[in-house]
Amino acid sequence: MAQQLGFDLPVRTARAREDFFVSPANAMAVAMIESWQTWPSRKLLLIGPPGAGKTHLAHVWAQAADARIVPASGLAQADIPALAQGPIAVEDADRIAGDRAAEEALFHLHNLGLAEGHSLLLTATRAPQHWGLSLPDLQSRMQGTQSATLQPPDDRLLGAVLLKLFADRQVAPSPEALNHLLRHMTRDFDTARAVVAEIDRTALAEKRRITARLAREVLARMGA
Repeated sequence: MAQQLGFDLPVRTARAREDFFVSPANAMAVAMIESWQTWPSRKLLLIGPPGAGKTHLAHVWAQAADARIVPASGLAQADIPALAQGPIAVEDADRIAGDRAAEEALFHLHNLGLAEGHSLLLTATRAPQHWGLSLPDLQSRMQGTQSATLQPPDDRLLGAVLLKLFADRQVAPSPEALNHLLRHMTRDFDTARAVVAEIDRTALAEKRRITARLAREVLARMGA
């Protein structure tokens, strides 16, 4: 049987549209991204747990709309008028709650960009009413933004996510290892990322193939 070689290869995240697996858990969000020209008021809020694919879809949209992607946490230091001159994706908008300067920057970017006729995509882990924003005008604009939600993964989506995470690391699990993970691991994206990283690390360190036995050992060690 062929032996999997233990090379420490760089992680290369694939973020093209064809790399995004569509299932009932995310089909609505994907459809909204693909029909971005029809967004009400030219803006959309993409909501989902960490690792659900928000960044991937933001890159898909940015390529389609020729948009820039910026983290919300960096808006306070950004040139807002310059950013407002084209379509813009703002990631992790919910993380700036309580940061007055960042909230004001997002408020001005929202108003300037839309006034210039450009589209705005925002990502967050929660709906705006749960962000805890301190700026009432920004709160009202975020709550008035249409949203699309990425749901927790079903079997097909979790399997595809696991395969993609392994592929990003340029390794491949055996079918039995993948099936074991699907049956026994905690079903969320954060756990999937952590488990794949630990399996890859262990396989590299111990020069082992990624088998069901290795998957079982890692899950037991991680309590995942």
